[in-house]
Amino acid sequence: MRVVAMLACPKSPSSTAYWQRYDQLHKRLGGKFLRVFDAVIAAMQAIPRASSLVENFNSRLRTYFFLRHQLGQTYLRLLQFFLNHRTFMRSRIAERTGKSPKELMTGEKHPHWLEHLGFQRFSPA
Repeated sequence: MRVVAMLACPKSPSSTAYWQRYDQLHKRLGGKFLRVFDAVIAAMQAIPRASSLVENFNSRLRTYFFLRHQLGQTYLRLLQFFLNHRTFMRSRIAERTGKSPKELMTGEKHPHWLEHLGFQRFSPA
């Protein structure tokens, strides 16, 4: 993890600081350096660098926060549970419709989130 942080230096390859850090790592890792360096660079290029992912997530959460000025851990845990167990009503990907994020991640069917908390769901006659 420390190696990744050192390689992900925000300095330009034309700066002295960049090459000083490069030399430090090369001395420390020896023969493994080039493989590690290439793997880190490839991983960095594969990760999308867009604030739109974070903004999308924040916009979804904002609707739950507008009435609360201070959020405690209990509220955040309950919100996390709710969002992970709530089923998708619609999706561009058909396999996701009617499933929750937890179901999609584990591949296992689970009860409704209210039943999961120990409550009985109301069903009309």
